[in-house]
Amino acid sequence: MAVTATERDAMRRALELAARGPRGVNPQVGAVLLSPDGAVLAEGWHRGSGTPHAEVDALSKLPAGAAAGATAVVTLEPCNHTGRTGPCALALIEAGVARVVYALDDPGAVSGGGAQRLRDAGVEVESGEGAAEAHRLIRSWLTAQRLGRPHITVKWAQSLDGRAAADDGSSQWITGPTARADVHRRRAEADAIAVGTGTVLADDPALTARDGDTLFPLQPVPVVIGSRETPADAAVHRHPHAPLFYDTHDLAAVVADLHTRGLQTLFVEGGPTLASAFLAAGLADRVLAYIAPVLLGGQRLALTDIGVDSIDDAVRLTVDEWVPLPPDLLAIAHRADPHDLEKKGTR
Repeated sequence: MAVTATERDAMRRALELAARGPRGVNPQVGAVLLSPDGAVLAEGWHRGSGTPHAEVDALSKLPAGAAAGATAVVTLEPCNHTGRTGPCALALIEAGVARVVYALDDPGAVSGGGAQRLRDAGVEVESGEGAAEAHRLIRSWLTAQRLGRPHITVKWAQSLDGRAAADDGSSQWITGPTARADVHRRRAEADAIAVGTGTVLADDPALTARDGDTLFPLQPVPVVIGSRETPADAAVHRHPHAPLFYDTHDLAAVVADLHTRGLQTLFVEGGPTLASAFLAAGLADRVLAYIAPVLLGGQRLALTDIGVDSIDDAVRLTVDEWVPLPPDLLAIAHRADPHDLEKKGTR
């Protein structure tokens, strides 16, 4: 049975509910229960580790037996394991739910498999509705589950001719105030922000997320990567969070350690050396390139060596969005799927 218009509306609502939940070690999930005639019976969302999952939260608002024959619309495949809470797939089966529509498969080796458990119990299951929107909401959690590291965004600002600074090293400011405000808003959405020791020594950044002169309520944990010592009076030491220092060039080890600390999103804002190192290591899930309508010339490129020796080795990107930030422009992109490029005839 195809997904109905009522179920599509319910999925949009479930995604709104999911966004109310906290970002953390558990995914943000929302659920809407519909009666057989399409009326909303109850809604729920996951409020954090140890609290009822979205499906159980919605079921808890109904009297016993009221969900019999209902349809559950959920943003993530109902879980199939017992952790701090029981399996949601079983809760739906026991409540008598007749149909489940969900957006994304659960990638967990232990928690996944709920859809099959539902089908085995005679519940009708449809997947994929609202998948793109659900993926955007929990992409950091999905990355952490699949790769064992944070979702990594590499950001830089550049002139129109690809320079990060003038030849004398000055770079404040290539972009305008609108673009810089956008950067701070995106910093506040990250769990951690990384720079290299070179940036700390050259610019003494605070690595805070600010709305004008006011700190955002949520601040990313500052991460400093490199072997040079950070001065005791550096601004990063005055950050609301204690900085994490990594005296290494092994970026894979760094991001694995951040994952063990529960940090699921990393905003890389170091200079050209660190940005290039993350790209060369294949550790960039998303690129933010802020492009200013200014020409600088010279040698201070926004990126250095990223392991591209010929045009055939080029790192191809797919632009997800062009964001005007007058007078600047932001390109948001991710690494292109080579199979898609082959279909388009791109080399």
